[in-house]
Amino acid sequence: MADGKFAWAPSSGMLPSGIEEYGDGYRSYFEEGHVDIEEGSGDSEEGIVSGASIGEVMAGIQKMEMITSDPDFHSRCCQLMMFKPAREITSEQTGYLWVQEILCGHDICCYEMFRMEKHVFLKFCDELVEQGLKSTRQMGVQEMVAMFLNTVGHGVGNRMIQERFQHSGETVSRHFHEVLVACLRLSIKYIKPSDPKFQNVHSKIKNDQRYWPFFKNAIGAIDGTHIPCVVSPSDQPKFIGRKGYPTQNIMAVCDWDMCFIFALPGWEGTAHDARVFDNAITTPTMNFPHPPPGKYYLVDAGYPTPKGYIGPYKCERYHLADFRRSSGFTNHNEIVCATMAIHNFIRRHSETDTEFNQYEHANILDGEDNSYVGENSDQTLTISSSAEMDRVRDSIRDQIINHMQ
Repeated sequence: MADGKFAWAPSSGMLPSGIEEYGDGYRSYFEEGHVDIEEGSGDSEEGIVSGASIGEVMAGIQKMEMITSDPDFHSRCCQLMMFKPAREITSEQTGYLWVQEILCGHDICCYEMFRMEKHVFLKFCDELVEQGLKSTRQMGVQEMVAMFLNTVGHGVGNRMIQERFQHSGETVSRHFHEVLVACLRLSIKYIKPSDPKFQNVHSKIKNDQRYWPFFKNAIGAIDGTHIPCVVSPSDQPKFIGRKGYPTQNIMAVCDWDMCFIFALPGWEGTAHDARVFDNAITTPTMNFPHPPPGKYYLVDAGYPTPKGYIGPYKCERYHLADFRRSSGFTNHNEIVCATMAIHNFIRRHSETDTEFNQYEHANILDGEDNSYVGENSDQTLTISSSAEMDRVRDSIRDQIINHMQ
C-alpha cells in the first residue's frame, strides 16, 4: 500500500533528507586518502592529464580500511577505476569554449541550447551561486549549469554530455548533482505564491470574457500527473499502476501566471489522487497555500471539494481544448521540483519567452488523463467534500447561462 514516504514539498522550507550527500559517497573517502582522481580523469580545461594514475588510486583504495572493510563498497570502487577508464579530451572545443561560443553567439542559439535567453541564463547562474553553487579548478558555474540544462531540457544522457563538454562521466554526474541541489534550494524560494494572501484579482481573469466575472474568486488550479520514475525492486509494486511501469503521483498547484505555487512529488503511482491531496492540505509542515475566505482553487475531478475547492460536474464533457494545458516530466521527484523552479524562474524573469507566449494565447489540445484509481477512492480521509462548494459551482453555472442568453 502506498505510504508517501518519498513525498517532499519545496514549501516545507527544507531540502529532501540526504540529498546533499547523494551520489557523492565515495568522493570523501578518496579525498581523505589524499588521492586526486579529478585531475587524472582528463578534466583539465587546458587538456593536460596529470595527477594520480589508476594504479596509484587503486593502491590508495587498498589502504583505506573504511573501504576494504565493506566488500560490496570495495568492489564498486574497484569497478569504477578498472572498468571506467579515465576519459581523455579528444576535441579542441572544450565544454567551456562551447558555452562561451553560445553566449557570444546569436540569441536563438542560447534559447535553443539552454531553453532560456542569455540574460536569463546569466541571472540564473548568479541565482544558483547565491544558493551555494561554486566553481571548481576545472569547471566554472556557467559550464555546470549548461550541462544541467542540456540534460533536463533535451533529455540527453551522461555519455552525450561527456562528449559535448569533454569531461568524464563521474565529473558530469557529480556536477549535475551539485546544480540539482542548488535548484532545489531555489525551488524553496520560487515555488510559492507571489501574492501569499491572494488579495488581487489577476489580469488574466479581468481581461478574459470567458472568466470574468464568473471566476473572479478563483486563485489557481490543482491537478495531478503520473511521471515515470526509477525505484528499487522492493518498492516497485507500490509504484506500478495502470501504465504498467513505475510512476510517481505528483500534485501541482498553478496560478494564473502559469507558475507553480505548490508541488508535492514522490507519492507512489498506486496512490489515489484524493489521498495525495489530503496529505498536502492537512500536513502543517507542507505549508500549503490555503485559499482565504471567499476564494477557491479549481480542482480536478479526482480530488475532494472541501470549502475553498471547486471541482467539475461529474460525468459532464467540457471543452477542454479551450481550457486545458498539459505537460510532463520524465525523472525523479527532486528533478521534477528542480525543473518546476526553473520554469518559474524563466516565467518571472523573461517577458518575451517564445514558448510561454505561445501557451499564453493559444488554445492547447486536450492532454492525457493522468488520473488513476489504484487505491480505494472511498478510503477514510481527513477531509471531505462540502455541499457549500457545490452551491458556489451551481451559482457560477447559472451566471454563465444568464450571460449567454
